Amino acid sequence: MTSALPPILDVTDLQTLRAGAAAGDRPLQLLDVRWALDGSKGHHTYLEGHLPGAVYLDLDTELAAPARAEAGRHPLPSAEDFAASLRRAGVTEGSAVVAYDDSNGAPAGRLVWMLRALGHDAAVLSGGLSAWDGPLETTDERPAAGDVPVRDWPASHIATADEVAAGASLVIDARAAERYRGDVEPIDPRAGHIPGAVNLPFAGNLDPAGRFLSPQQLRDRFEAAGVQEDRETIVYCGSGVTAAHDLLALESAGYTRLRLFPGSWSQWSAEASRPVAVGPNP
Repeated sequence: MTSALPPILDVTDLQTLRAGAAAGDRPLQLLDVRWALDGSKGHHTYLEGHLPGAVYLDLDTELAAPARAEAGRHPLPSAEDFAASLRRAGVTEGSAVVAYDDSNGAPAGRLVWMLRALGHDAAVLSGGLSAWDGPLETTDERPAAGDVPVRDWPASHIATADEVAAGASLVIDARAAERYRGDVEPIDPRAGHIPGAVNLPFAGNLDPAGRFLSPQQLRDRFEAAGVQEDRETIVYCGSGVTAAHDLLALESAGYTRLRLFPGSWSQWSAEASRPVAVGPNP
Protein backbone atom coordinates (compact mmCIF):
# COMPACT_ATOMS: atom_id res chain seq x y z
CA MET A 1 0.00 0.00 0.00
CA THR A 2 1.39 3.37 -0.98
CA SER A 3 0.35 6.99 -0.73
CA ALA A 4 0.72 9.60 -3.47
CA LEU A 5 1.28 12.32 -0.89
CA PRO A 6 4.63 12.53 0.88
CA PRO A 7 4.29 11.80 4.60
CA ILE A 8 5.28 15.34 5.60
CA LEU A 9 4.03 18.60 4.06
CA ASP A 10 4.88 22.22 4.75
CA VAL A 11 2.31 25.00 4.86
CA THR A 12 2.96 25.97 1.22
CA ASP A 13 2.04 22.44 0.15
CA LEU A 14 -1.11 22.67 2.26
CA GLN A 15 -2.12 25.94 0.61
CA THR A 16 -1.71 24.30 -2.79
CA LEU A 17 -3.95 21.41 -1.77
CA ARG A 18 -6.54 23.83 -0.34
CA ALA A 19 -6.58 25.87 -3.55
CA GLY A 20 -7.01 22.75 -5.63
CA ALA A 21 -9.87 21.48 -3.47
CA ALA A 22 -11.58 24.89 -3.68
CA ALA A 23 -11.29 24.75 -7.46
CA GLY A 24 -13.03 21.39 -7.56
CA ASP A 25 -10.00 19.17 -7.70
CA ARG A 26 -9.26 16.45 -5.17
CA PRO A 27 -11.18 16.78 -1.86
CA LEU A 28 -9.09 17.77 1.13
CA GLN A 29 -9.92 17.04 4.76
CA LEU A 30 -8.04 18.79 7.55
CA LEU A 31 -7.95 16.95 10.86
CA ASP A 32 -6.93 18.48 14.18
CA VAL A 33 -5.33 15.97 16.56
CA ARG A 34 -4.27 18.12 19.48
CA TRP A 35 -3.67 15.89 22.47
CA ALA A 36 -1.59 15.65 25.63
CA LEU A 37 -1.20 12.78 28.06
CA ASP A 38 -2.22 15.00 30.99
CA GLY A 39 -5.37 16.25 29.25
CA SER A 40 -4.11 19.81 28.88
CA LYS A 41 -4.69 19.66 25.13
CA GLY A 42 -7.70 18.30 23.33
CA HIS A 43 -11.10 19.34 22.04
CA HIS A 44 -11.10 22.43 24.27
CA THR A 45 -7.93 23.75 22.61
CA TYR A 46 -9.44 23.01 19.20
CA LEU A 47 -12.41 25.22 20.13
CA GLU A 48 -10.06 28.08 21.00
CA GLY A 49 -8.95 28.25 17.37
CA HIS A 50 -8.25 25.82 14.54
CA LEU A 51 -7.45 25.80 10.84
CA PRO A 52 -10.50 26.71 8.73
CA GLY A 53 -12.52 23.62 7.95
CA ALA A 54 -10.56 21.34 10.27
CA VAL A 55 -12.40 18.64 12.21
CA TYR A 56 -11.24 17.39 15.60
CA LEU A 57 -10.33 13.76 16.25
CA ASP A 58 -9.61 12.54 19.78
CA LEU A 59 -6.54 10.36 20.06
CA ASP A 60 -7.63 8.47 23.17
CA THR A 61 -11.11 7.51 21.97
CA GLU A 62 -10.93 7.57 18.16
CA LEU A 63 -7.32 6.68 17.33
CA ALA A 64 -6.95 4.01 20.00
CA ALA A 65 -8.88 1.21 21.64
CA PRO A 66 -9.20 1.05 25.45
CA ALA A 67 -5.93 0.26 27.21
CA ARG A 68 -5.16 -3.37 27.99
CA ALA A 69 -2.04 -4.75 29.66
CA GLU A 70 -1.60 -7.31 26.90
CA ALA A 71 -1.91 -4.66 24.17
CA GLY A 72 -0.57 -1.47 25.76
CA ARG A 73 -1.96 1.93 26.63
CA HIS A 74 -3.00 2.91 23.09
CA PRO A 75 -3.86 -0.23 21.12
CA LEU A 76 -4.94 0.32 17.54
CA PRO A 77 -8.72 0.59 17.29
CA SER A 78 -10.63 -2.05 15.41
CA ALA A 79 -10.83 -1.49 11.67
CA GLU A 80 -14.57 -0.92 12.02
CA ASP A 81 -14.21 1.66 14.80
CA PHE A 82 -11.50 3.57 12.97
CA ALA A 83 -13.51 3.71 9.76
CA ALA A 84 -16.52 4.98 11.73
CA SER A 85 -14.42 7.75 13.31
CA LEU A 86 -13.11 8.81 9.91
CA ARG A 87 -16.60 8.87 8.46
CA ARG A 88 -17.82 11.05 11.33
CA ALA A 89 -14.96 13.42 10.51
CA GLY A 90 -16.08 13.62 6.89
CA VAL A 91 -13.22 11.68 5.35
CA THR A 92 -14.16 10.39 1.93
CA GLU A 93 -12.62 7.68 -0.21
CA GLY A 94 -10.07 9.25 -2.53
CA SER A 95 -9.64 12.41 -0.46
CA ALA A 96 -6.33 13.79 0.75
CA VAL A 97 -5.98 14.16 4.51
CA VAL A 98 -3.65 16.59 6.24
CA ALA A 99 -3.41 16.32 10.02
CA TYR A 100 -1.82 18.70 12.50
CA ASP A 101 -1.42 19.37 16.20
CA ASP A 102 0.03 22.23 18.23
CA SER A 103 3.10 20.59 19.68
CA ASN A 104 5.59 18.38 17.89
CA GLY A 105 3.68 16.47 15.24
CA ALA A 106 3.45 13.24 17.24
CA PRO A 107 -0.34 13.11 17.85
CA ALA A 108 -1.04 14.08 14.22
CA GLY A 109 1.65 11.66 13.12
CA ARG A 110 -0.20 8.79 14.81
CA LEU A 111 -3.26 9.46 12.64
CA VAL A 112 -1.22 9.95 9.47
CA TRP A 113 0.65 6.69 10.00
CA MET A 114 -2.66 4.86 10.54
CA LEU A 115 -4.13 6.26 7.33
CA ARG A 116 -1.02 5.60 5.26
CA ALA A 117 -0.82 2.04 6.59
CA LEU A 118 -4.31 1.53 5.15
CA GLY A 119 -3.37 3.06 1.80
CA HIS A 120 -5.14 6.41 2.27
CA ASP A 121 -3.33 9.56 1.16
CA ALA A 122 -2.37 11.48 4.29
CA ALA A 123 0.38 13.79 5.49
CA VAL A 124 1.33 15.59 8.68
CA LEU A 125 1.71 19.37 8.61
CA SER A 126 5.30 20.20 9.51
CA GLY A 127 5.32 22.73 12.32
CA GLY A 128 1.66 22.15 13.08
CA LEU A 129 -0.58 25.01 14.07
CA SER A 130 2.35 27.39 14.55
CA ALA A 131 3.26 27.06 10.86
CA TRP A 132 -0.14 28.39 9.80
CA ASP A 133 -0.16 32.15 9.20
CA GLY A 134 -3.81 32.58 8.22
CA PRO A 135 -7.03 33.10 10.17
CA LEU A 136 -8.38 30.54 12.62
CA GLU A 137 -11.92 29.35 13.26
CA THR A 138 -13.65 28.61 16.54
CA THR A 139 -16.70 26.77 15.17
CA ASP A 140 -17.36 23.09 15.80
CA GLU A 141 -19.46 22.04 12.82
CA ARG A 142 -19.35 18.44 11.69
CA PRO A 143 -19.21 17.91 7.93
CA ALA A 144 -21.36 15.49 5.97
CA ALA A 145 -20.49 11.90 6.78
CA GLY A 146 -17.64 10.41 4.82
CA ASP A 147 -17.59 7.07 3.03
CA VAL A 148 -14.21 5.48 3.68
CA PRO A 149 -14.46 1.69 3.69
CA VAL A 150 -13.42 -0.64 6.50
CA ARG A 151 -9.89 -1.88 5.87
CA ASP A 152 -8.09 -4.38 8.07
CA TRP A 153 -4.78 -3.43 9.63
CA PRO A 154 -2.06 -4.90 7.38
CA ALA A 155 0.45 -7.24 8.98
CA SER A 156 3.10 -5.70 6.72
CA HIS A 157 2.95 -2.52 8.82
CA ILE A 158 2.51 -3.97 12.32
CA ALA A 159 4.92 -6.01 14.45
CA THR A 160 4.09 -8.21 17.42
CA ALA A 161 6.14 -8.46 20.61
CA ASP A 162 7.42 -11.86 19.52
CA GLU A 163 8.58 -10.46 16.18
CA VAL A 164 10.39 -7.67 18.00
CA ALA A 165 12.04 -10.22 20.29
CA ALA A 166 13.12 -12.41 17.36
CA GLY A 167 15.97 -10.00 16.60
CA ALA A 168 15.74 -10.16 12.81
CA SER A 169 14.88 -6.46 12.51
CA LEU A 170 16.56 -3.29 13.66
CA VAL A 171 14.48 -2.02 16.59
CA ILE A 172 14.25 1.71 17.34
CA ASP A 173 13.05 3.19 20.63
CA ALA A 174 11.56 6.65 19.96
CA ARG A 175 11.30 7.71 23.62
CA ALA A 176 13.41 10.33 25.36
CA ALA A 177 16.89 9.18 26.37
CA GLU A 178 16.21 9.19 30.13
CA ARG A 179 13.33 6.74 29.71
CA TYR A 180 15.35 4.57 27.33
CA ARG A 181 18.20 4.39 29.86
CA GLY A 182 15.76 3.55 32.65
CA ASP A 183 16.64 6.62 34.70
CA VAL A 184 12.94 7.40 35.06
CA GLU A 185 9.68 5.68 34.21
CA PRO A 186 6.66 7.84 35.05
CA ILE A 187 3.97 5.69 33.40
CA ASP A 188 4.74 2.08 32.60
CA PRO A 189 5.38 -0.93 34.91
CA ARG A 190 9.17 -1.22 34.47
CA ALA A 191 11.98 1.13 33.50
CA GLY A 192 14.45 0.53 30.68
CA HIS A 193 14.23 -0.56 27.06
CA ILE A 194 13.88 -3.59 24.85
CA PRO A 195 17.27 -5.34 24.66
CA GLY A 196 19.00 -4.58 21.38
CA ALA A 197 16.93 -1.47 20.60
CA VAL A 198 18.72 1.71 19.58
CA ASN A 199 17.49 5.04 20.91
CA LEU A 200 16.36 7.68 18.41
CA PRO A 201 14.10 10.10 20.29
CA PHE A 202 11.44 11.42 17.94
CA ALA A 203 12.25 15.02 18.89
CA GLY A 204 15.52 14.62 16.99
CA ASN A 205 13.51 14.65 13.75
CA LEU A 206 12.74 18.34 14.25
CA ASP A 207 14.67 21.56 13.83
CA PRO A 208 14.73 24.28 16.53
CA ALA A 209 11.51 25.75 15.10
CA GLY A 210 9.70 22.45 15.58
CA ARG A 211 9.55 21.55 11.89
CA PHE A 212 10.73 18.30 10.36
CA LEU A 213 14.29 18.14 9.10
CA SER A 214 14.83 17.76 5.38
CA PRO A 215 14.71 14.23 3.94
CA GLN A 216 18.50 14.23 3.53
CA GLN A 217 19.07 15.39 7.11
CA LEU A 218 16.74 12.65 8.32
CA ARG A 219 18.53 10.14 6.11
CA ASP A 220 21.86 11.09 7.65
CA ARG A 221 20.39 10.70 11.16
CA PHE A 222 19.01 7.24 10.50
CA GLU A 223 22.04 5.97 8.60
CA ALA A 224 24.24 6.96 11.52
CA ALA A 225 22.00 4.84 13.78
CA GLY A 226 22.38 1.78 11.57
CA VAL A 227 19.15 1.89 9.56
CA GLN A 228 19.58 -0.02 6.29
CA GLU A 229 17.35 -0.24 3.23
CA ASP A 230 17.69 -4.02 3.02
CA ARG A 231 16.80 -4.67 6.67
CA GLU A 232 13.40 -4.16 8.25
CA THR A 233 13.09 -1.51 10.94
CA ILE A 234 10.55 -1.77 13.78
CA VAL A 235 9.81 1.31 15.88
CA TYR A 236 8.27 1.52 19.34
CA CYS A 237 7.80 4.18 22.02
CA GLY A 238 5.77 4.30 25.21
CA SER A 239 2.39 3.38 23.75
CA GLY A 240 2.66 3.53 19.95
CA VAL A 241 2.04 7.26 19.48
CA THR A 242 5.41 9.00 19.17
CA ALA A 243 6.85 5.99 17.34
CA ALA A 244 4.73 7.05 14.37
CA HIS A 245 6.76 10.27 14.24
CA ASP A 246 9.93 8.25 13.65
CA LEU A 247 8.14 6.08 11.09
CA LEU A 248 6.99 9.08 9.05
CA ALA A 249 10.49 10.58 9.25
CA LEU A 250 11.97 7.27 8.11
CA GLU A 251 9.57 7.15 5.18
CA SER A 252 10.41 10.75 4.31
CA ALA A 253 14.07 9.73 4.28
CA GLY A 254 13.34 7.03 1.70
CA TYR A 255 13.04 3.88 3.80
CA THR A 256 10.22 1.46 3.05
CA ARG A 257 10.69 -1.66 5.20
CA LEU A 258 9.05 -0.22 8.29
CA ARG A 259 6.70 -1.50 10.97
CA LEU A 260 5.18 -0.21 14.19
CA PHE A 261 5.08 -2.21 17.42
CA PRO A 262 1.72 -0.79 18.59
CA GLY A 263 1.86 -2.06 22.16
CA SER A 264 5.35 -0.59 22.55
CA TRP A 265 6.96 -0.30 25.98
CA SER A 266 3.60 -0.23 27.77
CA GLN A 267 2.92 -3.77 26.54
CA TRP A 268 6.48 -5.11 26.74
CA SER A 269 7.12 -3.88 30.29
CA ALA A 270 3.79 -5.29 31.51
CA GLU A 271 4.83 -8.82 30.54
CA ALA A 272 7.07 -10.07 33.34
CA SER A 273 8.68 -12.69 31.12
CA ARG A 274 10.08 -10.07 28.71
CA PRO A 275 13.71 -9.07 29.36
CA VAL A 276 14.59 -5.44 30.04
CA ALA A 277 17.84 -3.57 29.42
CA VAL A 278 18.96 -0.40 31.19
CA GLY A 279 21.67 2.12 30.47
CA PRO A 280 22.68 4.03 27.33
CA ASN A 281 23.57 1.04 25.16
CA PRO A 282 21.32 -1.35 23.19
